[in-house]
Amino acid sequence: MPGGSIYVPRDDKFTGQSPPQMYEKFWVEASKARQRSRAVKAGFGAVAGFLLALRFSIPAPVVAALVFAAGTAAVDLFLVWRAHEATGVWRGKRKGEAITGRRLRRSLVRHGYMVLNGRAVRGKTSIDHLVIGPGGVWIIDNEAWGPDIDIATYNGRLFLGEKYGSAVAKGLVDAADTFAEVLVRETGIQVEIEPLLSVHGGVLPRGGKVTAEGLTLLKPSLVARHIRGREGGVLSKEQVELLARTAARELHKLT
Repeated sequence: MPGGSIYVPRDDKFTGQSPPQMYEKFWVEASKARQRSRAVKAGFGAVAGFLLALRFSIPAPVVAALVFAAGTAAVDLFLVWRAHEATGVWRGKRKGEAITGRRLRRSLVRHGYMVLNGRAVRGKTSIDHLVIGPGGVWIIDNEAWGPDIDIATYNGRLFLGEKYGSAVAKGLVDAADTFAEVLVRETGIQVEIEPLLSVHGGVLPRGGKVTAEGLTLLKPSLVARHIRGREGGVLSKEQVELLARTAARELHKLT
């Protein structure tokens, strides 16, 4: 049965749809179930609030019950909204490079780092962000995976769900070497570039970061912290400025 499964009945309403489209359809269809679940949780919150009011002799236990119910519902609504928003890049509703670029500028520029977005070595490779600062040089790309994709390492190998992530890692490691070659050739400054992958969606290990096969994958909120975590003094202010000017001149800016 090409393109399908002999165990799962075919559903024509999902035929030809991409995983993000199917996810969005399931999300909409499950809205009533989420509302019922939220109502049940709010009910438990009301009971808890009423009992606590009685236990600690708080006046107006009914008001306390209503406050606890509303608070429980609000927290549940926020958590559900946040989980859905986390898939925004994967669903094509938001741009990962815009999110990461904004975080990099806000967190790094004031500490002496230069952030160049959308750069390429003509005919070879391109990346979303190039960061040059006191701690060294980094390239950062962005990638999005569905909410059910586990990102992990096992015996030094990178896994993206059930698939090897070696091709992803090698592509960015090679890109780092290519960018470093250009900067070293044009400036004479010996630099090694660390490749990073800003992950939108997916399931990362606790801590939000994993390193395997020469590549570090981490949440967008952790990228700037990871960069600043490297001890400064690797490059002087003059070297940072020279490398940044050279990168701006020699590397093609993507539009």
